[in-house]
Amino acid sequence: MTTAVRTASAQAPAPGSAPAGPQKASREGRAGARTRKTILHIVLALGGIAMVFPFIWMLITSFKTLPQLLNDPLSFLPQPFTFQNYVDAWNDAPFAQAYVNSIYIAILVVIGTLITAAMAGYAFARIKFRGSRVLFIVFLATQMIPMQVTLIPFYFLMAKLGWVDSHLSLIIPAALANPFAVFLMRQFVLSLPKELEEAALVDGAGRWRIFWSIILPNLRPGLGALAIIVALSTWNNFLLPLVLLNSQDLFTVPLLLQSFRGQFGSINYGLIMAASAVATIPMLVAFVIGQRRILNSMAASGLGGR
Repeated sequence: MTTAVRTASAQAPAPGSAPAGPQKASREGRAGARTRKTILHIVLALGGIAMVFPFIWMLITSFKTLPQLLNDPLSFLPQPFTFQNYVDAWNDAPFAQAYVNSIYIAILVVIGTLITAAMAGYAFARIKFRGSRVLFIVFLATQMIPMQVTLIPFYFLMAKLGWVDSHLSLIIPAALANPFAVFLMRQFVLSLPKELEEAALVDGAGRWRIFWSIILPNLRPGLGALAIIVALSTWNNFLLPLVLLNSQDLFTVPLLLQSFRGQFGSINYGLIMAASAVATIPMLVAFVIGQRRILNSMAASGLGGR
């Protein structure tokens, strides 16, 4: 009996110590979590490299000479390293005029979209009228209609207005009707407390005063993100300028780049890569600078999930 008691005492855990089984399971769980996290990071890194590699190849190719591209097209590093492709691309096509066109079109579209979307978003979020919900759903559903379906009627409408081969056809419709922008602003307005407006109403403020003095200042984060999104979309727009613009002095950067590719693309790949870099880098820099604002604004509006 004494031997049995001693054996039981030796097998029993010391007072205050945790059982070995749960500790081992916890360590194995943490190790497994670290392993899964490491694998996930490796997969994401490989995916990121695969997505960035074409852009890196474009930049590297833009610094290669034509003899190197013809004799050794698969070589990775430029030999010799030259900036002449950028000089030739800038001089052979009116990129300066195209930059001016794209910049001022983007600025006007962004300003118009911010004003109209903020006003419409506030109206749909706070002003209740008969059929408002149905009208909002119908307006939002227009975003699901492909542009190719409405392209011919849109062209005839622009022709009736005399806006074909004019920048007005790219500015006015885009600034007045952007379903995504209205939806985003509506979500931001819904996230604002109604007590702010009720206090203003008690003080005698009207709808316009409430909108300009209370709602609009609180929409700044969303307006900043929307400005970046609309600017990127306007800058990269290719189909509408291709259909509506005929004069080269009215071309935007993507449209001029397409014309440039048709002229030099089959002859000098270094030149076309330099022109592509000239057209791409400004908006890439803008996106890198503003991506955090976009993500934070989407999360604040409820579009980013939980």
